[in-house]
Amino acid sequence: MPVTVNGVELTDADIEREMDHHHDAPNPAQMATVSAILRRLMRTEAERLGIVHGDMDDDAVAQALLMQEAPVPDPDESSCRRHYDSRPDRFREGEWVEVEHILFQVTPRVPLDALREIAQQTLALIKGDPSTFASHASALSNCPSGAGGGRLGRVFRGETAPEFERAVFSTQAQGVMPQLVETRFGLHIVRVLDRCDGNRLPFDAVRADIARALSDAARDRAWKQYASLLIGRASITGIELEGADSPLVQ
Repeated sequence: MPVTVNGVELTDADIEREMDHHHDAPNPAQMATVSAILRRLMRTEAERLGIVHGDMDDDAVAQALLMQEAPVPDPDESSCRRHYDSRPDRFREGEWVEVEHILFQVTPRVPLDALREIAQQTLALIKGDPSTFASHASALSNCPSGAGGGRLGRVFRGETAPEFERAVFSTQAQGVMPQLVETRFGLHIVRVLDRCDGNRLPFDAVRADIARALSDAARDRAWKQYASLLIGRASITGIELEGADSPLVQ
């Protein structure tokens, strides 16, 4: 069934142009289609408002439209200070953890449920006898570190996948972590050997970074709300969209 936006059918070329941006999505074709829909809606609205000038490309049109219709004020000093004070474990330098891990890599040929079962069984064995960690790493880990008993050494913030980083830096506990750690690479059994909390950076040193992060988050929310508004006003057929819950505004 063709997808139409306000009575105009999207072409295969419209959707294909978006595919490169969504190869890692669970449903690339769906995401490419909704991106093409949003691109069409934003250009149409920008033309209606007289924002399009000369040979502006779609990205420039979208940026100009959003800046005019969904502006975001810069965060003030008090907002930045509240963000800093509410996160005493953030904005540190010299923070590291010394870890070992066993990676069960997710591959197309191995069902995730079966892989999880093996990882859980291995975790249970290691929790019962932590001295077997190195031997299990050598036998089972899909990471090159398995040859060295799973040892990764000191890991500083920003050096590993965000999911892995959140897990190992979110606790002060040491030893084998009680649950599997899931990342884009697979399932990990992790043992924390040592850690250093580092030193907290002063507010003035991170104020610009905080302001940028708060501004980016506010802009993301505002633009999603505006996209939802455009969707609600449009006539879209051939695809299921659910307003603010649609991938179009995720």
